[in-house]
Amino acid sequence: MTVRANPTQVLHGRWTRPVRSAVLLATLCLAMAAPAQAQSEIKGRLKWFSAGAMLPDEDFQRQASGTPAIDHTGSLRVLVRADANRKDGGSDSSLRFIADYSLSWLNGDSFALASGAGQQTLDQTPTEDAQRLMRLTWEIDDGRRHRAVHRFDRFALEYRRRNLSVTVGRQAVSWGSGRVFQPMDLFNPFAPTTVDREYKPGDDVVLVEQAFGGSDLQFLYVARRDEYGKVGTDSASRAIKWHGFLGGSEIEVLGARHYLDDVLGFTVRVPIGGAILRTDVTGTRLEYDDDWYVSGILNIDWAFDLFQRAAFGFIEYFHNDFGVRELPARRSELPYPLVTRLARGELFNMMRDYLAVGATYQWSALWTQSLTAIVNLDDRSSLLQTALVYEPSDFTRMQMGITTVLGDEGEEFGGVPVVDGVTSGGGTQAFLQFVYFR
Repeated sequence: MTVRANPTQVLHGRWTRPVRSAVLLATLCLAMAAPAQAQSEIKGRLKWFSAGAMLPDEDFQRQASGTPAIDHTGSLRVLVRADANRKDGGSDSSLRFIADYSLSWLNGDSFALASGAGQQTLDQTPTEDAQRLMRLTWEIDDGRRHRAVHRFDRFALEYRRRNLSVTVGRQAVSWGSGRVFQPMDLFNPFAPTTVDREYKPGDDVVLVEQAFGGSDLQFLYVARRDEYGKVGTDSASRAIKWHGFLGGSEIEVLGARHYLDDVLGFTVRVPIGGAILRTDVTGTRLEYDDDWYVSGILNIDWAFDLFQRAAFGFIEYFHNDFGVRELPARRSELPYPLVTRLARGELFNMMRDYLAVGATYQWSALWTQSLTAIVNLDDRSSLLQTALVYEPSDFTRMQMGITTVLGDEGEEFGGVPVVDGVTSGGGTQAFLQFVYFR
């Protein structure tokens, strides 16, 4: 049974309680920093995203509800930043309160199946906190084909003094150098086909950053709940990352305890003429069998002028050591380490070797087009995505595009087997996004 919020509940309960908490915390931050010069900033971002998918005959969603599958997402994001700066004995320090409040409405055919499959790799708007430490998502309405929620996607305090920075609360953390694939980003990475990458979903973290003049060290703790809602170290992440320079190269070294697994990572970025060569390599030792899985990317990108217009291109190779060489006849037969990472949103691909090639070209001051091709080197299926971006002003952006696949049933991009004769994925998706921000 669906429980719907009446206007009184929304006004006096679900809406005002989290907003009131944010205001109180911001006030406390400014009071703690006094005497100081306090500044605050409030910005807004309005987004509409629509996607339509033409599904193949054997797709489970088409068999359940037909085709095309149409989905929509509307969201309002309010960004609050409150800063307090003070001088103490000649040393400057600052305290910042960060809060991003979002109101989201989702509707469409994918939600009727409780799968979200139609948008899961095009639009990653967060709508739940089941595994996060803080429960900062509140449901407004939920129906067979729609859902409305509001939440805090950022809710953190950041303290800075000289070369030290400490952040506590909900904040986004991004590590790694991948353009399409992110083996070193363990915390809510974007899917290869995600359209809107401006705001990454946040986690509940303690992040300490110490700079040493040419290098820096980061300590990170990510708190989570397990599948039973309990908080513990088995579902948490602890990591340390060093970043520095060696000659003209940029180096990063990572050591982490991620859930119950040990992770080691290494990054190198090398300028080569007008291009930059990057590589991320991660080794993961599983807790239950002590096996090491080594994944990584190698990419190169460069910016150049073409017909007196700005252009950009890249090539990226990705090896996924958790993947399989051949897809099984049923999804339930995939290896457990792979299924676990797919479920956690750390991986989005099931096989082992991929090549991505992409380019961006600015047709005019207002129009820019991007094209990305992803090839599965194991089964030779591929995915193509192109998007055209129109920016008529400094505050508005419209993006339209299409994602299509070249592959047969049983191949990863052609349609992953679920059970005999039923697949998931494949087909062609068109999308339209409008963003307004001030």
